[in-house]
Amino acid sequence: MRTVLVTGGGTGIGYAVAEAFVAAGDRVVITGRRADVLADACARLGVTSSRFDAADPAAVAAADLPSTVDVLVNNAGGNTDFQSDDGEDLEAVAARWNANWAANVLSAVLVTTAVAPRMPDGGRIITIGSIAARTGAGSYGAAKAAVEAWTADLSAALGPRGITVNVVAPGLTLATEFFRSSSGDPASDRLTDERRATLIAATRTKRAGTPDDIAAIVRFLATLEARHLTGQVIHANGGAYLGR
Repeated sequence: MRTVLVTGGGTGIGYAVAEAFVAAGDRVVITGRRADVLADACARLGVTSSRFDAADPAAVAAADLPSTVDVLVNNAGGNTDFQSDDGEDLEAVAARWNANWAANVLSAVLVTTAVAPRMPDGGRIITIGSIAARTGAGSYGAAKAAVEAWTADLSAALGPRGITVNVVAPGLTLATEFFRSSSGDPASDRLTDERRATLIAATRTKRAGTPDDIAAIVRFLATLEARHLTGQVIHANGGAYLGR
């Protein structure tokens, strides 16, 4: 039985990923910052959890992580910045860009650095990226582009141990917290009906993705059959962006 660690595993894509590995018979540990969310997910999935902020070096160093991790899924993150830089002072701009860097890049780097020594040869590291790394989205797109560059470097470093390192980059994926406003009120979601329709129309399948779509790709990348795939970005966006 493999041990799978999923950061940000309490909701959305992370939850679907954890559920997929549970269904495959793996032992799953999820992480996150919110105790109530983790407790609810653990009860529904039958998994265990470790609560910490993945972007905090001290918290990661002190985290209760499995002694052995066969598969690491860096899912923690999300767009912390839906604003424009126009008309803002530089301190505010820097704070918003640093927030997305910490949430999406530093979180993955810190957890991976902590887990890699615990990973046996032949392990798997999969990080959730975004179509925004190629199509643009301010500080969020820049952060996800950095994740891709870091993945390329990490795949070279860990490749001699048979550890593969890949990115799964979703496009529009519904039933996640990505577009939910900070208030948590569904009525104030950032994704309007018009914007949702535009994003769906940009796909070739004419549908939005679901967390289960992304989880299926993540689970495949963790299989033996995927052992020759590394350093890659797997685009999962219904053809809205052609990764070539």
